[in-house]
Amino acid sequence: MEKQNLINEIKRLKKEKNAVIMAHYYQTADIQDIADMVGDSLSLSQWASNTEADIIVLCGVHFMGETAKILSPDKKVLIPDMEAGCSLADSCPADEFEKFVNAHPDHTVISYVNTTAAVKALTDIVVTSTNSKKIIDQLPVDEKIIFGPDRNLGDYINSITGRNMLLWDGACHVHEQFSVEKLIQLKQENPDAAIIAHPECKSVILKMADFVGSTSSLLNYTTKSEKKKFLVVTESGIIHQMEKHNPDKTFIPVPPEIEGQTCHCNECIFMRKNTLEKLYRCLKDEKPEILIDEELRKKAVKPILKMLEMS
Repeated sequence: MEKQNLINEIKRLKKEKNAVIMAHYYQTADIQDIADMVGDSLSLSQWASNTEADIIVLCGVHFMGETAKILSPDKKVLIPDMEAGCSLADSCPADEFEKFVNAHPDHTVISYVNTTAAVKALTDIVVTSTNSKKIIDQLPVDEKIIFGPDRNLGDYINSITGRNMLLWDGACHVHEQFSVEKLIQLKQENPDAAIIAHPECKSVILKMADFVGSTSSLLNYTTKSEKKKFLVVTESGIIHQMEKHNPDKTFIPVPPEIEGQTCHCNECIFMRKNTLEKLYRCLKDEKPEILIDEELRKKAVKPILKMLEMS
């Protein structure tokens, strides 16, 4: 089916079925443009908890679909490709994390939203990169904390809060592989550009950045900044929104350290599994559907609601 026909059919099905399409900033531009809501993990969570639609189509990765289902158990939650996983969530298997938690029983467990429902069920408070500092700042300064699964984000939060959280050793394949050497080279070629980076990046990258923030914070920064050029150190899908909000500014994606790669883009292989064709079939057939055991859902929803309350 031709692209425009796909778009027309998706719009028709969405209206017919009272469905809402939510897309993460890391989706391809065509999916972002057809979505009803485009945002980061925190925004998607908030929208999922408030929508009146009968069907939520979550164009993102699996844990995002799970989060939507946890918050909206009465809705049918679909995801275009069930194989759209997350390297960060995969780096924290629930059984291993449970052993880690049990070995430190006097710790408050804080988990990044990029985790499975089973890990959330072991958690006291869920956070996103947007609200993590705000939430952790609300806890007593002497509170013992486990933070998982992203060691880079945890290390960054420790550095800006003075905490000494116990970190799970996980990472995102996208943010872990940015090239320091190529970033230095791009800065030399573009001395007037501001370096903006996501806190899931390694500390050496973050120390070079002019601004560090969540995906939505990076977008807001580029809109408010007087700078006209930016070196973007996060998944390159966000650049579509940056360009839409700031057509007079230049955004340069920083490349990964991958042998032989000439493209500057650093893309999440899981996010890019979703396509317009899969989105169409997903709406048409109402599958793949995210299903969660109710007992697990009841455990997993508590730390998410705690996050929304503290945000």
